[in-house]
Amino acid sequence: MSSLPFRATPAKEEPPPEFLCPITLDLMRDPVAAPTGITYDRAAIGSWLLSGGQRTCPVTHAELRAGDLVPNHTLRRLIQDWCAANHSGGRVDPVPATPEEAAVAEMEGATLAGDADRCAAAARWVRRQARLAEPNRGRLASAGAARALAAAFASFADAAGADATSDVLDAVLAALALVMPMDEESIVAVGSSSASVARLVAVAANGGLHSRLQSVVVIREIISLSCHRYGAGAVDLSANADAIVQVLVKTIRDAICPQATRACLVAAYHLACPGESAAARLAAAGLVPVLVELLVDADRSTAEKALAALDAALLSSDGRARARADALAVPVLVKKMFCVSDAATELVLSALLRMCKKCPEDDMDGTAAAGRRLAIIESLQVGALQKVLLLLQAGCREETKEKATELLRVIVRYQGRVECVDTMDFRGLKRGTTILTT
Repeated sequence: MSSLPFRATPAKEEPPPEFLCPITLDLMRDPVAAPTGITYDRAAIGSWLLSGGQRTCPVTHAELRAGDLVPNHTLRRLIQDWCAANHSGGRVDPVPATPEEAAVAEMEGATLAGDADRCAAAARWVRRQARLAEPNRGRLASAGAARALAAAFASFADAAGADATSDVLDAVLAALALVMPMDEESIVAVGSSSASVARLVAVAANGGLHSRLQSVVVIREIISLSCHRYGAGAVDLSANADAIVQVLVKTIRDAICPQATRACLVAAYHLACPGESAAARLAAAGLVPVLVELLVDADRSTAEKALAALDAALLSSDGRARARADALAVPVLVKKMFCVSDAATELVLSALLRMCKKCPEDDMDGTAAAGRRLAIIESLQVGALQKVLLLLQAGCREETKEKATELLRVIVRYQGRVECVDTMDFRGLKRGTTILTT
């Protein structure tokens, strides 16, 4: 009789010992390495450190924190290969194709688990890679780093203000500012949370130099989306509108660095464009004199953005009134007419036209009319008429030509009533402020 039906089946091959977690002695699904050189399954070591309240490595008893753990991708691939070769039913988490994808996956997992230490560690890795080289930023963008960072910031911003939460928010924000531009999904993730926006505003107002820069860069992205891009309805800044306006003006005034200034100028422009209400809020916060002072010796990029923000602020009657009352506004604008770029010239003409032209929204008690007359007289005194004529003679874009022609019609009626002075020398004007130098 054959003994084949009773032949024992081969025993199932046991996994190598190095594939087993030292804590659970089970096959590791998500191996992570500690600085001590020991690799554990993430769930097991996480439970040991967080739930058990331990602060040491279970094997070596050396000090260990959750943020010290890093994914062991080499071991994970070996475990995957062993499972495939032995038809093991054990499930191992997929290995990301690149380190950037691994960091994003790590951050997403930490965010879902509410693990601030893990998330902060992943964010710091992203920040280091983004600072090393431009190609790294491209790979991080392709891996979805901005979305993961934005989701993490929004998630932890909603938590209580514990020290650990503050640390992870700082780390995430520092990384997020380096993986710009943010896509719409990333911006909505941060901007749709009032707690996230409030945190950004607080850091921009009171944080360190780098933190303030990082915050205003993200605020710029949120405002740009909320005011102009498709899907802006998902971002509601009303709860923090006043605080945002104040921090933008404060950052421009403080001049902490050129990048922060330009980011705030772009944000102020987008914030003021939708209508008079937002422009009036910016004017009331003191934006107009801050921009005029900034324009005195600004570089080309900053000057163009400052002129755009100023022109937008002048959409409101309050903005126009404050500009007319500013002793340096007209001289600075006329001086910048040919000194920056074609785009800046058009913005200068637009701003002067708003100050000199009668607007239906201006008050009816005579104050606005007196301010307009003063602006026209000052324009003529500093040579605006001659510059506009020269511009029209030299030739310019059609849009610029239309504004120049309209401004010319407004101010030419006052020709001959005032004495013209050199725009490069403002000593002929009686001013109570510091004289501009060229």
